[in-house]
Amino acid sequence: MSDSTLTAPGTPPSDKPDMTRRRMLVAAASVVGAAGIGTVIYPFVDSMEPSARAKAAGSPVEADISKLEPGQLVTVRWRSKPVWILRRTKAQLATLPKMTPRLKDPKSLEPQQIKAARNEHRSIKPEYYVCVGICTHLGCIPTYRPQVAPPDLGPDWLGGFFCPCHGSRYDLAGRVMDGSPAPLNLPVMPYYYVKDTVLRIGVLEDGSGLNWKPNTW
Repeated sequence: MSDSTLTAPGTPPSDKPDMTRRRMLVAAASVVGAAGIGTVIYPFVDSMEPSARAKAAGSPVEADISKLEPGQLVTVRWRSKPVWILRRTKAQLATLPKMTPRLKDPKSLEPQQIKAARNEHRSIKPEYYVCVGICTHLGCIPTYRPQVAPPDLGPDWLGGFFCPCHGSRYDLAGRVMDGSPAPLNLPVMPYYYVKDTVLRIGVLEDGSGLNWKPNTW
């Protein structure tokens, strides 16, 4: 007998479905369907959560300046941008008033800095200068040139930042000099002192300033 199903003689085939088998098929289909939906929904839900890299790029960072020597500059990263911290010497601070006649924006009238840095030294504390180290011309990275009157920069150079890409010059407060292609001073982003030797960069002490942007980087 080819059919393995046994029936009593003269009994017609049953028209009733096998309910046990149907329930098994429905349950299996439900599991597969739910799994399919899960694989479709998860990427959308996941895409709404900022990545770790995105969080890090916009988050404030802290910098310990306890070992920074007078005249020394260090670089930290914030929003994937170089942030300079320069501990200026007394001699370097003394050059700032002398630069006023040679600057495009000596009084920092353009919104390139936080309110607390709208002064001659463009910093919260005169000794420490903090800024984004990106030229405001076309985004190159200037170099720190503390030497006075080096041969390549001329006898009037009192120290500052020089952009090798197109020759823009900034003084030791990041103020752009006349004759430079750069239009604006170097940006001074929100920051504050957590304590005397620790800076928090990217936010003000009251929690504001997280979305701060200058006219140009």
